[in-house]
Amino acid sequence: MFSEIFTVFLAVFIVVDPFGIVPVFISLTGDLTAARRRSTIIKSLVVAFVVLCLFIFTGNTILRFLGIQPGSFFIGGGILMFMVSMDLILGKPGRTKTSGGAQHEDREDVSIFPLAIPMLAGPGAITTVLLYVSEGKAPEFILPVLVGSVALALLSAGLTMFLSSFFLRVLGKTGVSVIEKIMGILLTGLSVQFVYDGLLKLGVL
Repeated sequence: MFSEIFTVFLAVFIVVDPFGIVPVFISLTGDLTAARRRSTIIKSLVVAFVVLCLFIFTGNTILRFLGIQPGSFFIGGGILMFMVSMDLILGKPGRTKTSGGAQHEDREDVSIFPLAIPMLAGPGAITTVLLYVSEGKAPEFILPVLVGSVALALLSAGLTMFLSSFFLRVLGKTGVSVIEKIMGILLTGLSVQFVYDGLLKLGVL
């Protein structure tokens, strides 16, 4: 049970990518006052948490309404997670999170877009929570575990944003990039496992 809980948390933590948001956060809020930066962080965390919880509690209903089998979604979700892992490993801008022009949006309020959506609660994070709730015989504890994992991952992201200048000064862009690549490698294994589980559920293997 503990290993399953840790796997769920690890998957959510990686796709939320608390360290990857540091350079983006600094570029978006570098000209804001300290108080404004704090309010931006808090607002982005709250919005992202609400969005992800919405999919945690209604995701299974949505998938059933659309007639998507758990096995099919496992394969599709695994492929998307693999794309996220490649973005992390190769250091690309993040096709599954935000476009390259996002940093040039109006800086008056960046807490909702692009910080909350799609940086924190992006397609990768949404797909991950949907993967776990789409399991037909998912453990009863999966919902509270998902909520707790999302909360911890977002709190970690909030902490890295609060300490963004410190992280960049200590780790540098190279250090942050190395951490992202390590998380990308771990996510690669998880994504392949999801595809394998999907093939099993569809009876292909």
